[in-house]
Amino acid sequence: MTSTAQFETQTKALIDDLKSVCAQYGLGNDGNEFKIITQVFLYKFLNDKYVYELKQLEPNLAEAADFDEALKKYSDDELELLGMQISENTARIAPQNFLSRLFEQQNQPKFAEIFDQTLLDVAKNNSDIFSVLTQGGEKIVLFENLSKYVSDNRDAFCKALVNKLVAFSFEHIFTQKFDFFATIFEYLIKDYNTNSGGKYAEYFTPHAVAKIMAACLVTGDDINNVTCYDPSAGSGTLLMNIAHAIGEDKCTIYSQDISQKSSALLRLNLILNNLVHSIQNIIQGNTILSPYHKQDNGQLEQFDYIVSNPPFKLDFSDYSADLDSKANKERFFAGIPNIPKSKKDSMAIYLLFIQHIMHSLTEKGKAAIVVPTGFITAQSGIDKKIRQKLVESKMLSGVVSMPSNIFATTGTNVSILFLDKTNTKDLVLVDASNLGSKVKDSDGNQKTVLSPEEEQQIIDVFNAKDPKDDFSVVVSYDEIKAKNYSLSAGQYFEVKIEYLDITAEEFSTKIKGFESNLENLFAESKSLEKEIQNNLKGLKYE
Repeated sequence: MTSTAQFETQTKALIDDLKSVCAQYGLGNDGNEFKIITQVFLYKFLNDKYVYELKQLEPNLAEAADFDEALKKYSDDELELLGMQISENTARIAPQNFLSRLFEQQNQPKFAEIFDQTLLDVAKNNSDIFSVLTQGGEKIVLFENLSKYVSDNRDAFCKALVNKLVAFSFEHIFTQKFDFFATIFEYLIKDYNTNSGGKYAEYFTPHAVAKIMAACLVTGDDINNVTCYDPSAGSGTLLMNIAHAIGEDKCTIYSQDISQKSSALLRLNLILNNLVHSIQNIIQGNTILSPYHKQDNGQLEQFDYIVSNPPFKLDFSDYSADLDSKANKERFFAGIPNIPKSKKDSMAIYLLFIQHIMHSLTEKGKAAIVVPTGFITAQSGIDKKIRQKLVESKMLSGVVSMPSNIFATTGTNVSILFLDKTNTKDLVLVDASNLGSKVKDSDGNQKTVLSPEEEQQIIDVFNAKDPKDDFSVVVSYDEIKAKNYSLSAGQYFEVKIEYLDITAEEFSTKIKGFESNLENLFAESKSLEKEIQNNLKGLKYE
């Protein structure tokens, strides 16, 4: 087993152990369990990262048999000087707040209070860089009082958590890259990011979709100092993939999401993926009603890259009337979807997100948006007005229609809409609906899984604008206009008729055979018609 695989196994085991502790103290499947698991995990990660950085700076600490004892020999001034040399991507942890010091105090009276205060101190000391902002400007800090979620035996609960945390150190995995931490993050939140999580829970975007979106948007290696935005970010799957494709040090992330839980998970994702510099740009709030990111003149901020898997059916009836304002006329140029008489019916809020994204792109901006496949062919309404604008403004690069059930949690067929404000020429439409294998996930939901080869096939064909029979087609903006702005690849595929070489005699024989069959069918039809009429005449009222 490789070192990376070992650490992945150990990390997943730690997550399972923390969940087991929560279950033993009555928090299994509790709504607050995810706060405890994610925050305790993050505390350990930040602690180990700070210790790792100190050892990189100070060989004496790295070589010491007992790190904590060696650290105690340093004066406060010496520790402060070391701390000043550590990257701002690393949270500052005061020695008294180290995990090792917590472990030493686990048998102290009122240990739960010591535990909580340790986490609160770390949160306070790092609030400037590591806090998520709400739309109203309130800071959501890293940690909160966690023992309050346990009714009894709080000291024992906190002691059990700490004992799980010291089982191994993360120090040896900080050299790992995106793929490792993406796997760990998904495992960490897999029970807390499903559609059973409430009104604003996100559908976890499958890796295949995220990978295809990033790979088709980021096609050059000379990209630098760009902005990436997701107006419905969830826990950040799409943002992490595009940041990795560009380079974490070459981009700045911006986001907004109405869910406080999702914003907290996104912060965790940014920390794991060395994107701490973007935490200040995570906003918890309503993008459609009150977009947060704006320029100095009050206009919406514009971004170089936008990715989004917007909610398809979210209820926005409470504030729909507020959207019909002069300020929103330009942003929602195609209109605001009607609120159905029965609020149980679908509310097409994704149409607002598409318009918001179009309005938020820079002059050379690119975007990838997950949409219901019905959007690409709808023949009236807001859907068609949006497509018409995309075509007439020449800001499309193509569409990829995905297989059904690519999202296990929803039966809606989806396509990926790609925008590119620099693409004035042809675009590519891909029909990938026949790819993939049907499998069942751990919850018994059927989903379609693409193989790595199939994912790469889609990416290669899209980026090369390569037409393939019954799979992809390259079309012009004028051709799309002629097809009533349809973006479905199937409507542009050539209809091919296979011809067979036959003699005149063979042709005559086939025609006579067709005529004979038709005569027999017509005769049979007339006989059946007479029989039905006679039966009707014989019917009597009893």
